[in-house]
Amino acid sequence: MARLTRRTTAEMSDAQREFFAQMSEGRQNVEDGHIGGPFDAWGLNPGIGRRLWQAGGAIRFKPSIDRRYIELAILVTGEFWQAQFEWYAHEPMARDAGVPEEVIQAVKRGVEPTFDEQADEVCWRFCRTLHVDRKVDDVTYAAAIETFGEVGVADLISTCGFYTLVSMTLNTFEVDLPPDAVPPFPAA
Repeated sequence: MARLTRRTTAEMSDAQREFFAQMSEGRQNVEDGHIGGPFDAWGLNPGIGRRLWQAGGAIRFKPSIDRRYIELAILVTGEFWQAQFEWYAHEPMARDAGVPEEVIQAVKRGVEPTFDEQADEVCWRFCRTLHVDRKVDDVTYAAAIETFGEVGVADLISTCGFYTLVSMTLNTFEVDLPPDAVPPFPAA
């Protein structure tokens, strides 16, 4: 991380070290005191970080709607914030979840995709409208409720809000991409 002070586990408090160990469990490419993504920043304050980490797990792994729409919402959010690392991390996850390549590439360019699936269009429009207009009009809301139900709409809102926090964290601390990665968005 270009801006975040790199700490070894020996330099961490007991609470930080415990949380670091918890977040590191089962992850690859963990270095002494460094996980990457938003996790190193979250580790600074384990009282808050642990709750963020748990919320992220619930959003990604326990939503009421198909993972495809969660990943599409994350891409819409990452593009809106031009969060290089967020996009880098979630583009392959979106692909694996079934988001069509044409949709992924259009979202990356910030243009309205051509959709083959109505639910993809409803998800994109809802999330994009929420970010750009900071509210959702009645027509977009009604389509989202019809497609995903109230619980699903709440899940999309939670996803957009949570990944806005993630994007803010990544952008503020200028989290580096891996050395071999190509930045998905032009440099600002």
